[in-house]
Amino acid sequence: MKAPLRIAVAQPITRLRDLAGNVAAHASTVVAAAARLVVFPELSLTGYGYDAPVVDPRSPALLPLVDACGEAGTTALVGAPIRVGSGESSARGIGVLEIDGEGVRPAYVKMHLGRKEATRFVPGRSPSTLSIDGWRVGIGVCTDTKDSSHLAQTAALGIDLYVAGHVRAPHEASKVTSRAARIRDRYAVPVAFAGFAGETGGGYSTTLGGSAIWDVSGRLLASCGSHPGDIAVAVLD
Repeated sequence: MKAPLRIAVAQPITRLRDLAGNVAAHASTVVAAAARLVVFPELSLTGYGYDAPVVDPRSPALLPLVDACGEAGTTALVGAPIRVGSGESSARGIGVLEIDGEGVRPAYVKMHLGRKEATRFVPGRSPSTLSIDGWRVGIGVCTDTKDSSHLAQTAALGIDLYVAGHVRAPHEASKVTSRAARIRDRYAVPVAFAGFAGETGGGYSTTLGGSAIWDVSGRLLASCGSHPGDIAVAVLD
């Protein structure tokens, strides 16, 4: 039997291309959330810029976030451009980094890119999960959440929970909630979405925020408004 899981979805104050400042904001969010798992939005460490620099998982700039996760006993899923492949064949992907007190590891690369994203990034090739306290967590990013093949492949890994970070405009709230309901109903798992809040790149002068956690029955357990800095926390059992 799985132990209850305290999970948070967060929408930190993020400044485009300010890695050091964004790491500090993520670290303070982790401590404030005091959750076992904290999910952050798409490209949260750099802001949603098509030309945002790649974040090296080995970078010393990430150590404050590693330390915060260690202090809080947290695993954080954060968004960042990451290097995919090696050597001359390497390229940029929209990644999710898994960060805890032990360090930083690439956890997933977005499989289904938006039209403009596809001119600057390459898609990931496979679904991914992580295991935390007996929970198998499926991972997605934004447009992944509408793609049937991604969802089916991820669910086939035997997930107990599906999480994703996204960047959405304020008028897209119904799209986000309908996608969460579809995933929950089709695969019988709780869903947690972390939405970017505030201004960012990619043509977004403002974003939806709207981070939320739903249980397997469809009940909204916790949610955020549109304000940068908001955190929503719930316990899944």
